[in-house]
Amino acid sequence: MRTPGIFICGLVLAPCGLILDLASTVAPSWRTINNIAGESTDMVLQQGIWDICKTFTSSRDIQCGQPDTQYFNTQIIKIAQGLMLASLILNVIAIGVASAGVRCWTDKPRWTVAGIGGLLIFISGVLAIIAVSWYTHIMTSISSPSTDIRVGYCLVLGFIGGILEMIGGLVMSIGLCWRCGDRSRRERPKTDVVKSTRDPHPLHRVTVPSVSSISSSSSVPYYSKDVDMDFPRSKRQIDTRPVNTYGARPYDSDL
Repeated sequence: MRTPGIFICGLVLAPCGLILDLASTVAPSWRTINNIAGESTDMVLQQGIWDICKTFTSSRDIQCGQPDTQYFNTQIIKIAQGLMLASLILNVIAIGVASAGVRCWTDKPRWTVAGIGGLLIFISGVLAIIAVSWYTHIMTSISSPSTDIRVGYCLVLGFIGGILEMIGGLVMSIGLCWRCGDRSRRERPKTDVVKSTRDPHPLHRVTVPSVSSISSSSSVPYYSKDVDMDFPRSKRQIDTRPVNTYGARPYDSDL
């Protein structure tokens, strides 16, 4: 049986969201800080939830592993780390569960299993959106050596990945609705057909009298087609004109 389109859509969007969320979690660019006092003007500080890097626009050098205890001890960083890890792990489990329900080599797809997998994918997208949105909301209030704070590309990747996961999981969760609707239709008792308000009277059987009964009870004689009726018939006119028997050429009298 062919895999339904909603399951194909979910299985395509969920891995795409997983890859984007993974890049957002690992890459150290949730926010960028420019114009730091005491540093060169071309130096940009990129801060993520796991690492901090220094980049130089003139030489394109990158120096990662920068220590910043105050930044990593912030509450939002701990929360973002936990939410992003939970989102990644849950998304991997959800894709495995959904794949077991939409295998194309089975006779029928497992709507319940695939729907549960889609629901888990949706939850993983919600977790990623919560982490990214919360960080974006209080990004400027986190301790920073400069006031020139800008949004990093990891937040954009996290938003896109979370939205893709939510859409894919929501589409696959429709399988649960279809499953519940199919089950309710099977359990619904069969009702009798509603009769019309106009209840016609039953047809009466009419007995056709036989020929013998009609002829015996009626005074009018009954004539059958098989009986020869004695009506006067017109006699056939005999052609009495003389026929020329002497030759092939007709005479005037014959005409």
